[in-house]
Amino acid sequence: MRKKGEYYHSLPEGMMEFASPCCSVHMSSTCQTLLKELEQIWKDIGETEADKNRMLSELERDCLEVYRRKVEEASNRKSCLHQSVATKEAEVATLMAALGELNINSLIKPEKKSASLKEQLALVTPLIDDLRVKKDERVKQFADVKAQIDKISSEISEYFNIINAMSSLNQENHDLSLRNLSEYQSHLRALQKEKAERIQKVLDCVNEVHSLCGVLGLDFGKTVSDVHPSLHKTSLGQSTNISASALESLEQAIIRLKTERKVRYQKLKDVAGLLVELWTLMDTTREEKSKLSRITSVLCLSEAEVTEPGALSLEVIQQVSTEVERLTKLKASRMKELVIKRRIELEDICYRNHIEPDPSTSADKSSAMIDSGLVDPCELLANIEAQISKAEDEALSRKDIMDRIDWWLSACEEENWLEDYNQDYKRYSGGRGAHINLKRAEQARIKVTKIPVVVNTLINKTLAWEDEKQKLFIYDGVRLVSILEDYKLVRQQKEEAKKRARDQKKLHDMLLAEKESVYGSKPSPRRSSSFRKANGYRTNGNGSVTPSPHRNSFSSATPELLTPRSNSVRHNGYFKEMRRLSTVPLNFVATAKEDTVSFSSISGPEPESPPQG
Repeated sequence: MRKKGEYYHSLPEGMMEFASPCCSVHMSSTCQTLLKELEQIWKDIGETEADKNRMLSELERDCLEVYRRKVEEASNRKSCLHQSVATKEAEVATLMAALGELNINSLIKPEKKSASLKEQLALVTPLIDDLRVKKDERVKQFADVKAQIDKISSEISEYFNIINAMSSLNQENHDLSLRNLSEYQSHLRALQKEKAERIQKVLDCVNEVHSLCGVLGLDFGKTVSDVHPSLHKTSLGQSTNISASALESLEQAIIRLKTERKVRYQKLKDVAGLLVELWTLMDTTREEKSKLSRITSVLCLSEAEVTEPGALSLEVIQQVSTEVERLTKLKASRMKELVIKRRIELEDICYRNHIEPDPSTSADKSSAMIDSGLVDPCELLANIEAQISKAEDEALSRKDIMDRIDWWLSACEEENWLEDYNQDYKRYSGGRGAHINLKRAEQARIKVTKIPVVVNTLINKTLAWEDEKQKLFIYDGVRLVSILEDYKLVRQQKEEAKKRARDQKKLHDMLLAEKESVYGSKPSPRRSSSFRKANGYRTNGNGSVTPSPHRNSFSSATPELLTPRSNSVRHNGYFKEMRRLSTVPLNFVATAKEDTVSFSSISGPEPESPPQG
């Protein structure tokens, strides 16, 4: 039989241990009150001690059952908490692995030893939330990148190759690491770069097609639409086709257009060349040429330089062809006139450059041949054109020598003028224009002194020209070297005659001086009367007077032998007279200059007159 104080102490010790001090006091007082109340009830009932002990034992068993049930519940809850922590940690590990983050277990384990399961669960839960948010953001990033990759791939690649192109990327959808995202982004940038390059290629090709269509006068919209409709007009939501097949089709279209441009360019060039030749032959006015001058300007450009819209269109080529046909018909009726006109041009070129024209195509012969039908006017005209070209080339090669010939002839003119001037006894009279003539005489003397050097240089250059061209330098039908050599010979003979005249005058002066010393000097009326008479007579060597013209030359048949003129007519007469040197005997006896007494202080010594023999 239990004592009264033993009822409370019969409770399980585990319950008392887990109870807090405040809770223990309260429980003790409550149990004691209940036991007292139970004892009182049992006493009132009249329970026996055996019954009381039995009921107390049942009460202890019930208490133990409650304790056991609570322990099991606590154990189950602990297991659930432990499972939750493990699950959370596994999820953390999975998320960290998927995101490619560093392992954070090293951050949790030091606190895990001292922390309860609830604390561990409270520690892992916010981390999981953060990782889930990060995962959602990472998945969204991957989705955006993949969407862009899919879009660009569909634009670049053929549609049936998209799955193959993305298979390697889809195999790693579980990898959400930054490294994998960086690979996706790198692939996206590569695709974007390739897209930009392809777009630029497509734009360049389209622009080239547009330029070629403009030059050829073709419909640009129809041309590019045949390649792909998106290249001309893109509807809403439709992008420009930049696939490899589109680029290849554009390149093939460009090749076709370039081939067509080459064919049309050559055709227009040929037709325009004929048109220009007809214009030249027909002597077309500038106003008529201006109508098609824009088209004929293609002759000055290469094929690639022709960029003007419509320059190679079929309408332009047809327009030029029509004009060529019209001029060709007109040319047949005017061919004879053209032949005569071009022959006159040839003769003019030859006349100006002192070249003998080809006599086989003279105006009379050409007209007769055309009238008789013995020769095709076109062939005759082409022959004359070739002769004109040859004459112009030869004139260009003769220009240096011709310029020197002009200088030489001008110097000869000045020399003849100087001779006339020296024979004028009134040249120092002080009249109007005397100072101008005096200045010209000084310049003429300087120029005349250069004649021998110029003639020698002219001979050397002419010989060099003949060696280079392997033919003679003909001047008005005579070899120029022969003319110059004859001129040198004549000039040399003239100089010798002047020297003899000076020697004879010195001898004459010596004889006069001896007579004056023996008989004495006699007064003379005029100083110049002993050398020139008023009626134009001249003294000879023995003091007598013989009639003499105002100006002497190579015999009476060659009055202009040493007087070449600056114009072509006088040049021709001069060289014709020079040709007679081989048959006419030279006579320099009559070339003496008059009025040997001059004012040396003003104009220098004058050449003396040689004696006539």
